[in-house]
Amino acid sequence: MDATDPILGFTVPVHRSLTEPILLGGAPRAVAILNGTLAAALGLGLRLWVAGLLLGILGQAAAVWAAKRDPQFVDVVRRHLRISGYLGV
Repeated sequence: MDATDPILGFTVPVHRSLTEPILLGGAPRAVAILNGTLAAALGLGLRLWVAGLLLGILGQAAAVWAAKRDPQFVDVVRRHLRISGYLGV
């Protein structure tokens, strides 16, 4: 018996959806909802259609770009803002 051999009864299949982040249109769900809400408020509420459309498209594109680099970027930014700098520059 080798050290890399699995022990019978101690393996559990993990579904892929439990390990992947929840994305909406390629962006994290919370960011996509916030972006869509702000774009709709600007476009419909203030009747600035072009500005709302541009905000929606550019915001979604930026969120998708950031999610491709790191799908957990929202948690990283939130933690970065919450924890003060270690070196204190």
